[in-house]
Amino acid sequence: MEKYIGVDLGGTNIKVSVFDETFRKLGERRAPTEVRFGSGHVLQRILDTVTGLLEELKLSEEQISCMGIGVPGILDIKNGISRFSPNFPKWAEVPIVAWMENHLHIPTYIDNDARVNLYGEWKFGAGQNRSNVLMITLGTGLGGAAVVDGRVIYGATGSAGEIGHINMFRQGRECRCGSSGCLGRYVSALGILRTFREKVQAGQSSVICDWVQGDLEQVTADMLSKAYDEGDPLAIETMRETGELLGYGLCAVFSLYNPEIIIFGGGMSNMGDRLLQYTKDVLDSHALRIPHSACTIVTAVLGDAAGMLGAAAYAKEQLG
Repeated sequence: MEKYIGVDLGGTNIKVSVFDETFRKLGERRAPTEVRFGSGHVLQRILDTVTGLLEELKLSEEQISCMGIGVPGILDIKNGISRFSPNFPKWAEVPIVAWMENHLHIPTYIDNDARVNLYGEWKFGAGQNRSNVLMITLGTGLGGAAVVDGRVIYGATGSAGEIGHINMFRQGRECRCGSSGCLGRYVSALGILRTFREKVQAGQSSVICDWVQGDLEQVTADMLSKAYDEGDPLAIETMRETGELLGYGLCAVFSLYNPEIIIFGGGMSNMGDRLLQYTKDVLDSHALRIPHSACTIVTAVLGDAAGMLGAAAYAKEQLG
């Protein structure tokens, strides 16, 4: 009986699941990523989380057919190397596959984190039976991936779908990609919290400031949602600006990929229409009319399990 491991490596958390041959989940474990300590530490965190789950399930390495890992950023998929990830400091040319196979002795495959989320929703979730799917992951960063005419697209360097690096401002926030004004510097958990803090520092007030006793580093995305629900003007303004900016960025992506469905996933998608109503408004008024009328916009039905499930399914396909 075959078993597969799916790993979703995020800027905040590592999520690991083991699946049987029908992709029924046998168990799951999560752990903080702790990206600030660098690549070696993160790799060890993945290994510890995987081995801890195997021990819990009383499974040996020999009982696992393969493992898939979703990794944010630019990858050399063929050689199993993570070349660059904008929200991971001390992280460049990281040989993830070689390191994992040396320690775990399980065939391992990597792909972009947005792409494994796409695999999950396309194969098992909201994108089933669709031939043109755009997946947007709203998490610590902003990712994207697409199915066009029934095929997942990769591009020359596997970078197709990196919508987080669409330039929105000539002179904007610096990005670790080397540019500035990238969409993901604004539309992401890190981006929306920075927007809120900048507004407070410029003199605006919010009930959230009382909740954190003025320590703006303690503000979370969940707090923004709660304050929005309570009618806090600054939380509403921050959501509106962020949602609209996402909408304008997606207008370009929408025209390029002509999707029949756009799926929003990732932890930040839990904001739901607090954020996405503004995105939809911009698309309604600015996206090409005929393609827009043929497109459905939804949130991921698998929640944050899509990445783990997609990574495992992707690994099985690569194993052959």
